[in-house]
Amino acid sequence: MYALFDDAGKFLAGRVMSESDSSMQVELESGKRVKVKSANVLLKFDQPAPSELIAQAQALAQDIDLDLAWEFASDAEFGFADLARDYFDAKAGVTHQAAALFRLFEAPHYFRRLGKGMFKRAPEEIVKAALLGLERKRVQALQIADWAQQLAAGQCPPEVRTEIYKILFKPDKNSPEYKAVVEATKLAHKAPLDLLKTAGAIDSAYQFHWRRFLFEQFPKGTGFAPLEAPAIKDDLPIATAVQAFSIDDSATTEIDDALSVQGLGSGTIIFGVHIAAPGLAIQPDSALDKIARERLSTVYMPGWKITMLPDAVVQAYTLTAGRDCPAISLYVTLDEDTLEMRGSETKIERVPIVSNLRHDQLDAVVTEASLLGELEADYGFAPELAFAFRLAKHVKAKREVVRGKPEIFNRPDYNFKLDGPGDEPVGDEAVRISTRRRGAPLDLIVAEAMILANSTWGGWLNDLGLPGIYRSQASMAPGVKVRMGTKAAPHAGMGVAQYTWATSPLRRYVDLANQWQIIACARHGRTAALVAPFKPKDAALFSIISGFDAAYSAYNGFQSSIERYWTLRYLAQNDIQEIDASVMKDGLVRADLLPLVFKALGAENLERGSHVRVRITSMDEMTLDLHANVIAKLDEAGASADTEQAEADDGEEEPAAGPLTLAIDLSGEGEEGPLATGKAE
Repeated sequence: MYALFDDAGKFLAGRVMSESDSSMQVELESGKRVKVKSANVLLKFDQPAPSELIAQAQALAQDIDLDLAWEFASDAEFGFADLARDYFDAKAGVTHQAAALFRLFEAPHYFRRLGKGMFKRAPEEIVKAALLGLERKRVQALQIADWAQQLAAGQCPPEVRTEIYKILFKPDKNSPEYKAVVEATKLAHKAPLDLLKTAGAIDSAYQFHWRRFLFEQFPKGTGFAPLEAPAIKDDLPIATAVQAFSIDDSATTEIDDALSVQGLGSGTIIFGVHIAAPGLAIQPDSALDKIARERLSTVYMPGWKITMLPDAVVQAYTLTAGRDCPAISLYVTLDEDTLEMRGSETKIERVPIVSNLRHDQLDAVVTEASLLGELEADYGFAPELAFAFRLAKHVKAKREVVRGKPEIFNRPDYNFKLDGPGDEPVGDEAVRISTRRRGAPLDLIVAEAMILANSTWGGWLNDLGLPGIYRSQASMAPGVKVRMGTKAAPHAGMGVAQYTWATSPLRRYVDLANQWQIIACARHGRTAALVAPFKPKDAALFSIISGFDAAYSAYNGFQSSIERYWTLRYLAQNDIQEIDASVMKDGLVRADLLPLVFKALGAENLERGSHVRVRITSMDEMTLDLHANVIAKLDEAGASADTEQAEADDGEEEPAAGPLTLAIDLSGEGEEGPLATGKAE
């Protein structure tokens, strides 16, 4: 005797070897013996053989018209054998009964499964809805197949193009567009990125990087809702004795900071650091605050930027020359001869901004020699800049004592200039890359003034019991990173007792949040903790830190990658085949005159700091990959300064570019498998 039974939704049949009241032992055709509960046995029969029964029943099941079967079925619960007798004839044998079982089981939209071979006819409205759903699936399958054929043939359907970055990086794997790309990839035997490039889904490598960034970080777009800059209601005093000046690049529109020097020649100097004060007008939880908190920072890139605040708002509070601008001013009183600090004071006021100096126009003129009086200083604010430079060197030297070693500026900063009308870049512009010495006098003046302000204000917040957002580093040991927190702590890398970010409130949300705390201190002194927006252990501050860390990291990562793109474009546009570079570690080299770190074959066993010449063998603007070989060793490892710079590079080396990881699973729907990479292997 044989038995047909249900094994967790799969129908099996075999010879009955033994039977009891509650179970039986069945030998399958493979020879395997299984114990089957009697409740799961649906049919007992003598012939045909089990394999023949299943094969014949499966073939016969496909001939059963489900609509007709649904009409024949009883409204009450019924068994598959009952339907077989109603549908075929009253003497329906085991083959017809098994066919009815298989057909009923595979049509849950017509018949509800009740278990143990029992079913119930589904209501008519459910059947109609299910049939509509099946028809939609059929039409969708045809659509997927059509799109896949188009993609494989080198054409991209508009529906796929509009979803391309979602498909590649954050896909809905049940969407027809995603399924079409997966199917086309298999049809064309190409990597997804190669397929989509060929089909014209990606306009260019630049647009790929740019649109991907916008998709991930600005899914709602980069535009602003129409909002006006709120007026500052405070009746602020004007600092009539102050003649302030800012120092920025010519492209800078968000002028956050300015400096002033009073009392030259008197023996006592009042050095002023003046910071734009949007925090006087933008209030926590206001519409503008929500915009700034959503963006958290301005995004910078060659030829373009995405500002944290609308331009009209920025212009209302920026420190533009010729205006008395609202500012938070830190005044530090110093001995003119010894530069000993005698005290500091913070004021909320309007500061006359006399000039916006532009370092790209003045770097060649405002030199260390002119600031030290060795050459004629034929430029505005020469005495003030000379004192500020002297103070900057003094403050830096004191920081380096605490730091334990000097700060090294062997590598230059790089400036990217795109030729064009100044609109949003498209990626094919001619690019010029120039260098600017890091730590140039004007840079040093601004940097040390900001460090002085940020460390002073950080200590003041802490003294008054207010939390702020601090940056700290426990030590300069390898692997010890800078962290953000709400309590004052030393910053070993900078050599200060505490350090906040509070000097760029127009372009960095952390600085705006800290400015609100500083305003409370300036207005209320010892009672500031009672009225400040953020209280100790305030969850909002931790939320800001978390969001800012993630956004700032993403923005900086994009800036690095898009600068790498333009550097590769520069190499191609100028037909540069060979580059001089310094060896780093793990086969990485750093170009001497370009912001480029990459792996060079042959550099793996060379001493760090060695100078080499490499030949470029290939570049990929999509993956930002550059392949090169060492062709000559120019000299041995450099002097100790170079070695120290190499050590300083640890932890801040850009990883060599490589294949892009895409969120396209080519192993099959619903299966775990490797994700596709951007390049064919």
